[in-house]
Amino acid sequence: MAISYEPPRGDVVATLNFYSPPEDGSAPYNLAGDHPPGLPPRNFGSVAHDVLIHDIRGKESSFNLDNDAFQIVQNLPPSAEPSFTDDESIQKNYYPEVERLVKEATGAVRVAIFDHTLRNAAKSARDGSAVREAVQRVHNDYTVRSGPQRVRDLFPAAEAEALLKHRFAMINVWRSIGHTVHDMPLAVADAASVAFEDLVPSDLIYRDRIGETYGVTYSPRHRWFYFPDMEPDEALLIKVYDSDATRSRFSVHTAFADPTAPADAAPRESIEVRTFAFFAPGANDPVPDGPSGLAG
Repeated sequence: MAISYEPPRGDVVATLNFYSPPEDGSAPYNLAGDHPPGLPPRNFGSVAHDVLIHDIRGKESSFNLDNDAFQIVQNLPPSAEPSFTDDESIQKNYYPEVERLVKEATGAVRVAIFDHTLRNAAKSARDGSAVREAVQRVHNDYTVRSGPQRVRDLFPAAEAEALLKHRFAMINVWRSIGHTVHDMPLAVADAASVAFEDLVPSDLIYRDRIGETYGVTYSPRHRWFYFPDMEPDEALLIKVYDSDATRSRFSVHTAFADPTAPADAAPRESIEVRTFAFFAPGANDPVPDGPSGLAG
């Protein structure tokens, strides 16, 4: 049955979930993947705040990766990937498209894809799994420590150290698949509105390694934006790490329940691809002192 729906335009007030520390004062952690039963998936909590989220449709060109740490790309050609249900097919057909997209958007000399997250109802029905839920917690995927560490995790030691001598960024490419996204869009914060002190490092514990992400404490200074009703020919680029401290470095983000979405909106289906963007040697190479904040 077709949904009778007029897309909302304009700002919304919605509930976002922010970091609250562990009650026992311990260091925060979050478990990834399967772990022994009985172990809490995370030891920190969340606190909900209603925030104003600005609609940026019609203003897309006002935002870019260097200044805001996010960017909208529109009028993308149809993907060569036929169904977004098979990981090998996605890697063969969709990954090259993402590499080209990130190169064109950033000017990087090399783009390497290392992961993707798929939310696809057809795939879940086929393999009997639940559709992966959208993350409704304000966060950033990497920290000043775990960004470079991920390079060391995924490249041979000598190559990794050579790459880390020059600027690199980590950019997630988020795109709807199949149909327009009416509910559970992404909200992204203007990087300049988030203080470094708002970010709380938290261990992300896998069975074979320990990563680190940022939880985010609430502040009324934050300026929030979203891009409603994303179509499959549109993509949101989210910069989750940049080694260049003169540019915006992180874009904290979260999925949220859009209060203007119809009750019978189809579940959101999307793919998020995680990339490294490596840049030519230049004046913006990393320095040993590290970050001073989110934006230059």
